[in-house]
This record gives sequence, C-alpha cells and structure tokens, in this order.
Amino acid sequence: MTVTLKDFYADWCGPCKTQDPILDDLAEEWEHVTFEKVNVDENQDVANEYQVRSLPTLIVENEDGVVERFVGVTQADKIEAALESAGA
Repeated sequence: MTVTLKDFYADWCGPCKTQDPILDDLAEEWEHVTFEKVNVDENQDVANEYQVRSLPTLIVENEDGVVERFVGVTQADKIEAALESAGA
C-alpha cells in the first residue's frame, strides 16, 4: 500500500523548523513512505484542497484517502503510529 506524509510548511514558520529534523529522521527510517514537503506560500491551491489553516500541518494518507492529520509540532511516535495505521 502506498503511504504518503504531506508536510505543509512555510519558510517563515518557526514551529515548522522544529518539525523538520523529526521528519528528516523518520524519512530515513521509513524509506517505503513518500514524504512530501508542501510550501503553502507557493502551493496555496494544494493547501486549500487539504483545508490547511495552521502550520505545520502533517497529513498521512494512503489509497483510501486521509488517515491522520496533525496540526502543530508532532512527535515521532505519534507520526509512526499513523504511518502504521495507514498500512506502511
């Protein structure tokens, strides 16, 4: 099953910078998961499609759609649980 984690961020967002190293570590461990960074300033249409209102927002999805949504800095264990739940 294809699992994707979308990281909605902005360059000016302090909490987004805090989230980055957590996601970098997870991307190394979860090589079979697609990690996508979505700059909301450059991709407002995608942010609107996913109804992103706060940053950072992380969305875990699979072929069935959105499995989990996190708003704010999220720790690795919660993200990993969502990845497993999505079928990664």
